[in-house]
Amino acid sequence: MPETMIPASPKTDTAPPRSALWGRALTVFAWLSFLSETIIIGTGGAVRLTGSGLGCSDWPLCTPESLVPVFEVQGIHGLIEFGNRLMTGVVGIIALVVVLLVLRRYSGKRGLVRALWFAVGGIVGAVLTYFLVTLVSRLSGAEEAPLAFPFATGVLLLAIIAAAVHSVRTTAARRDLVTLAWIVLAGVVAQALVGGITVLTGLNPFIVGFHYASSLLLVCVTAAFLVRLKTAPGPRERAVPTWFAIVTHLTGLVLAMTILFGVLTTGSGPHSGDADVLRHGFDATVLAHVHSWPGYILAGLVLFLTIAAWVLRLEPRRWLLVLVLAILVQVGVGVWQAREGLPPVLVGIHMVLAALSAATYTVVVLRLRRPVPAED
Repeated sequence: MPETMIPASPKTDTAPPRSALWGRALTVFAWLSFLSETIIIGTGGAVRLTGSGLGCSDWPLCTPESLVPVFEVQGIHGLIEFGNRLMTGVVGIIALVVVLLVLRRYSGKRGLVRALWFAVGGIVGAVLTYFLVTLVSRLSGAEEAPLAFPFATGVLLLAIIAAAVHSVRTTAARRDLVTLAWIVLAGVVAQALVGGITVLTGLNPFIVGFHYASSLLLVCVTAAFLVRLKTAPGPRERAVPTWFAIVTHLTGLVLAMTILFGVLTTGSGPHSGDADVLRHGFDATVLAHVHSWPGYILAGLVLFLTIAAWVLRLEPRRWLLVLVLAILVQVGVGVWQAREGLPPVLVGIHMVLAALSAATYTVVVLRLRRPVPAED
């Protein structure tokens, strides 16, 4: 009996397509970017709350003679401050990877190569600026050039902005993701520059407050990137009634006021970052009460929006539930720290919770609109 020949079944390629791999990598690093931006608020708070703001007395070096802290001279404060500087590098590397992944996926190899050329130009320009400013300072008789690195960082930041504008203009798909990714990278570089200015100005409380507020905004941008990454592209329509959208945006204004007065309150309190740093000069006790007023109003508005969203079955109801819980915990921590005399641990938790509350509010606002159905 002749053998029956059974044709071999073709091999099935179970490997995911390359675009899916790029998408998974982008999702992973987008989450890492959000987490690192949140963590650096905690490490920055630790610098301030432990009195380590001038643990590294110079910038970008830790001391005029050393890049890293000398434990015998600076002790634990130098290690804490330098650790926060290292965290800035981690945040920057992750933000850069997100930009490269976004460009590779939505702009192709050509868009990625162009961005790399901008990067090379920015680095070369920054190096030339550094040596030029140093040379001018030496010719003028100065032994040091404290402005060399800030000017070099500024040149690098300008190159990033130019690359961002070019990428957004030349990318046809998902310009929203490209824009948000570049904003985070430029923001990290700008934050490094502001951090250096903070040290060089001896921890000026207004600059320190701006430094924190900018970090909080970057947390919100990374949260927005995560939301948009999982949202279908194309035109969008309002998913809630007009009155609900208006009240939501008014809530955002109250949230901003609460954070602003919180920054001013901390800037007038005992946690200056160093024992010899002068504060704002405002009455911290009065500011603490002023800070609490919009905080209570914020809690009431968020609670109202949450109840209304669940009754009407509106799109952002689940995230509003998260937000109301975060605000209530934030209020509880705020009252607790005030009664306990502002212990550093509670103040640090309060700072991180403020950033997470702002990020959650950002998600709520983005849920006010939804993609238009394909048939429309």
